Amino acid sequence: MPVGLFRVCLLVITAIVNHPLFFPKENGTVPENTEEIIQKMKEREESLRLEQLRLEREIADQEATQKALEKAAVVVEESKEEKVRWDMWTALSMVIFLLIELWRQDFQEGNWQDIGGEEDDMAVLGKAFKGVAFPNKAVLASFYEKRILGTTGDMARMREMVEGFADDLLEALRSVCNRDADMEVEDCMGVGSMYENWRVRKPFVCDLIVPFAPPEPYCFRCQTWCSGDAFPPDEQGYGTIKVCRADEDATGCICDKTKLGEDMLCLLHSQVSSTRPSSEMEDLLCFKNTQYLDADQVMKWFQIAVTKAWNRISHKYEFDLSFSLLDSPGALKIKFKSGKSIAFNLTPVVQYENSDVYFISHFPRSSLAADIPSSTHWFLTFAVYERRFIQLVSKTLPANACHVSCLQILSFLHGKQCSLTGPSGLTNYHLKTVLLHLLQARPSQDWAPEKLEARLQDMLKFLEKCLHEKKLYHFFIGNGKVPAELGFPIIFQRAEPLNLFRPFVLRRDIYRKMVDTFHEMLRNMSALINEYTVHIPLAHTNGIRKEPL
Repeated sequence: MPVGLFRVCLLVITAIVNHPLFFPKENGTVPENTEEIIQKMKEREESLRLEQLRLEREIADQEATQKALEKAAVVVEESKEEKVRWDMWTALSMVIFLLIELWRQDFQEGNWQDIGGEEDDMAVLGKAFKGVAFPNKAVLASFYEKRILGTTGDMARMREMVEGFADDLLEALRSVCNRDADMEVEDCMGVGSMYENWRVRKPFVCDLIVPFAPPEPYCFRCQTWCSGDAFPPDEQGYGTIKVCRADEDATGCICDKTKLGEDMLCLLHSQVSSTRPSSEMEDLLCFKNTQYLDADQVMKWFQIAVTKAWNRISHKYEFDLSFSLLDSPGALKIKFKSGKSIAFNLTPVVQYENSDVYFISHFPRSSLAADIPSSTHWFLTFAVYERRFIQLVSKTLPANACHVSCLQILSFLHGKQCSLTGPSGLTNYHLKTVLLHLLQARPSQDWAPEKLEARLQDMLKFLEKCLHEKKLYHFFIGNGKVPAELGFPIIFQRAEPLNLFRPFVLRRDIYRKMVDTFHEMLRNMSALINEYTVHIPLAHTNGIRKEPL
């Protein structure tokens, strides 16, 4: 009890001592100090907030910088990896390029023409031959005897007649020309299927080429695509012919390429000889304002000269002579009073140096030079060497060899198919090129007459392979295995092989038409041959079955 009273008293005394009324002066400024403190606290809070914002921006900037550095490091690392990969691809590409170059050199030396061991490739090919029954030996022999031999017997007499008349016409042409100003015309030469004895389609047309040369003191300087000058890919196989004075340097004097000034003269060329009027060059059948021979001008001159020559000798003959085709300036036709006619082509050409390669102004009835870049570009023809090669190889083949028969049959089938479905990009020159390759690749004994069926199959399969790959190489250009007996110019042997199917790579419509024509020819082959084949007794065909290719 006393303890409780003591606690109560202590509490009361404490409350009285701490009452605010006992301290009036100290507690009188409390409200003013509180406002100042609050104001300072707000200012401090604002400064701390601004400081926080500044620190946050700095941290954000540091983080952004760090991320940028990390990203840059990643990019550098990726670029290093990409560079390593690129270096690897570059090295790999160089290795592949070197391998291709090594293969190309072997290819250029003639390995690309070694098809003698292609039986495996031939077996893989033949997709177009599935379901096609190939005529047997008896049917082919009967067809060849009736259709081919029966229509080619009078070719020799026709060749003799045309050559004799052409010689007389050219002699008259020389007499009407001005020997001091006009071109000098040489003797004509027969080329093509009529002179290689494989033409089968009528009408028979003789192809004659006539070399010509400029009058003195001029000469022709020929440049080809493989002579070192830069020619675009679409101009391969062409060349240009420059008309120069015989004493003029082929490269030309430096005075023609440099402005010497009015008071300076060239010590090698006088003003008279260096200045050549454009009319003089046009008289030499050059393209306007150039020294390059113009094929169109040459053909116009040749037509006029032939017309004058015929007017001089026409009284000697009992027939008429006329130009038969407008798009072939050298196409001539002899018309007899009986109504019969004989057609032949007389085409002017320019000899390449001292060889039998010639620059030809145009190809009669052919699409080989359908897209000539300009009239100053002349296509090169190797027809004389082609004829000599066939003659040279024929001497090593068995008697009555089947090489000409194969080409005749294939040419007949192709001509018949074109008469049904229209012309295509495939020509008889392509077929002859296939034969030339096989003649070089196959041994002599493979061309025995009893192997006609097998060799004809080889030609068709080889042609199918070329159509599939869009590659048929010119036989002479780039072929290092041309027999030395021919005397073929080495510059063309060392040139890049010329793909005769190159124009069809970009012209897909013509290529498709060519392939379709070939397939149609295969499907119609038996029908076309049987149409011209006499009935063969069954006893003659026993033991002979029709082998599908």
